[in-house]
Amino acid sequence: MSRKSSAPLSPTDAVDRLEVLYQSASGGLATALDAFLASRRPPTPAERAQFRYPLLRVRYAGNGTPPPVTRRAYAKLQRPGVYETTVTHPRAFRSYLLEQLEPLVADYGATLEVAPSNQEIPYPYVLERAEELARAGVTSAELARHFATPQLSVVGDEIADGDYELIEGEPRPLALFDAARVDFSLRRLVHYTGSDWRHVQRWILLTNYHRYVDQFVRWGTTELQRGSASGRLVLPGNVVVEPGTSPEEAERLVASSVWHRYQMPAYHLTAPDGGGVTLINIGVGPSNAKNITDHLAVIRPNCWLMIGHCGGLRESQSIGDYVLAHGYLRQDRILDALVPPDVPIPALAEIQVALQEAAANVTGQSGDTLKARLRTGTVVTNDDRNWELRFTQERRRINLSRAIAVDMESGTIAAQGFRLRVPYGTLLCVSDKPLHGEIKLPGAANAFYETAVAQHLQIGLASLDLLKARGDTLHSRKLRSFDEPPFR
Repeated sequence: MSRKSSAPLSPTDAVDRLEVLYQSASGGLATALDAFLASRRPPTPAERAQFRYPLLRVRYAGNGTPPPVTRRAYAKLQRPGVYETTVTHPRAFRSYLLEQLEPLVADYGATLEVAPSNQEIPYPYVLERAEELARAGVTSAELARHFATPQLSVVGDEIADGDYELIEGEPRPLALFDAARVDFSLRRLVHYTGSDWRHVQRWILLTNYHRYVDQFVRWGTTELQRGSASGRLVLPGNVVVEPGTSPEEAERLVASSVWHRYQMPAYHLTAPDGGGVTLINIGVGPSNAKNITDHLAVIRPNCWLMIGHCGGLRESQSIGDYVLAHGYLRQDRILDALVPPDVPIPALAEIQVALQEAAANVTGQSGDTLKARLRTGTVVTNDDRNWELRFTQERRRINLSRAIAVDMESGTIAAQGFRLRVPYGTLLCVSDKPLHGEIKLPGAANAFYETAVAQHLQIGLASLDLLKARGDTLHSRKLRSFDEPPFR
């Protein structure tokens, strides 16, 4: 009996079928590439027709009844119809796909279909052995005559940005990103972070200073040595520290990591189903912040938190105090066309509470003592590191905003989380007070770094632990648009 006439696909069946189709298509493409490199034999049209992403289709009849009421912020069908997306690497995204499909079937009675799509897999997303091209004497131009190449005309964020035009009678988008967009970003993540994208965990810390990396690596190796449930510590260059590794060997492996070769090196303490923690040193500036979050978004992380340094703008602040952002004065300018500065970026209560609770737990402070150390307010994110040199122009705007801190990344990261539906938060540490004569000089900076960075990182990690324990409540309905795709 054919599958078409058999029982409807369950979510598990659908993902199994996606895996089979993708493996067949990508494996066939890899085999054809190997044959071309060896003998210059191009694939036949019939062979090339097999190199296509699988298509996932969801049908929701509605049957004249209103959609069920749910407070869930994902896996929601707002109207009857057909929803589709292409899928890449379904095995790696299996838990995410099931997380979305199971409620759609259980709550809405949706039916699932899986079939080959019309979207051909570009060869660079399968050929991860670029050095073989040089050895075989094959140029990219030759390959492009016989295999699909990435086309920017079909890779974009129109769905996420609300620029998608629905054609009457055509299927609606099922997800924010289709397979080609996901593959585009997965390859960029490898390039920028220096490690396989499969190591990226669904709980992400972003920082703007390498000393946080040193502390993260120390914490990660300690977790492994004391028998943590976490899997492995993966460093840039895919250097792996396994559980049970001696302290001496772990130190040698850490020293061997060539992190300086990568623009935004990433470090991963892994756990099953992406339940570990990834730390990425994104460097300085809003351009880097937008770049890395554009690509991390396709992983569909549970959240990303910014933990880094800032300039304190209030006399009452001290070096080493914390700033919990509840609003952003966005002067990054890089996102103005996508999320105009007059669009408010709301604070997410679940993350705000977790950050404040973690700060109390780690510092051992509470009440007025904690309030004296941890201040909540607006953070200015500026694209000019030397904004102090034009303070006469900046002074009035800062004053009107009641801002308490200034940095170069936090507003961009929050706006990207809002735009790309990834929960976000910011906890910064005051490293200087530019308006009050406490500028960042080498001696004072080193003293601050020695005492503050370790505690700050521990607060970020403790926040993630709290958020993990609270489950589904993290995915806020504040991030949903009016016509949101069913998948988060």
